[in-house]
Amino acid sequence: MKLNCIAVDDEPLALSLVSSFVEQTPFLNLSGKFGNAVDALDAIHSLEVHLVFLDIQMPDLNGMELARVLSQSNSTFHTKIVFTTAYNQFAVEGYKVDALGYLLKPFGYEEFLATAMKAKNYFELIQDNQSAPEPEVKDNFLFVKSDYKLVRIDFDTILYIESLKDYVKIHLAAPASPVVSLSSLKAIEEKLPASKFLRIHRSFVVNISKVDSISKNAVHISAMDISVGELYRDAFKELLSRWN
Repeated sequence: MKLNCIAVDDEPLALSLVSSFVEQTPFLNLSGKFGNAVDALDAIHSLEVHLVFLDIQMPDLNGMELARVLSQSNSTFHTKIVFTTAYNQFAVEGYKVDALGYLLKPFGYEEFLATAMKAKNYFELIQDNQSAPEPEVKDNFLFVKSDYKLVRIDFDTILYIESLKDYVKIHLAAPASPVVSLSSLKAIEEKLPASKFLRIHRSFVVNISKVDSISKNAVHISAMDISVGELYRDAFKELLSRWN
């Protein structure tokens, strides 16, 4: 897929550099470039913008304030921020507004491309999750290979599933012990009903009905706190919306 991007910077040379980087990247499309955050916000509201390369220190509305506005928006379109700044003290604030990347000036095309690839992977994951139909699951259980035998596991007994390199560890409600199987997490996930299970990290799938509580970027199941991976935060927000 091709990502629609805008560049925002009050320094003409910096704006020109980022714009040229976008234009030479095959999977990016430059939808606009702006010298201030106010005009950029208008463009974001009128266009489908995937990615904003955003300077922070700007007059009137600064980049961090614009990012906060976008992070609080109820829009269903996922606009993500990559900060481009000469000041590294904003990294923590960038995390708070769910920025996808942080490019510290001066940066070259290699650093830019690495961040752009990260954005591409993020949006492809979102697209796959939205377009893939939920597989029909007729049974309420699955069988997995463990200790040279097939073990039946009822969906309702699963707390969460953890990836351990070439294995998965299926954590079950007490008093049952976890089941370890030589399999990928993706292969197990495909056997689960999407309405009941949610992948929130590259190494974890959780049973939604077993979630005890939710805090910022983490879910709590039994005695386990599971962090939400950056690529899965929108799925996590969907989970939150079900409970609000």
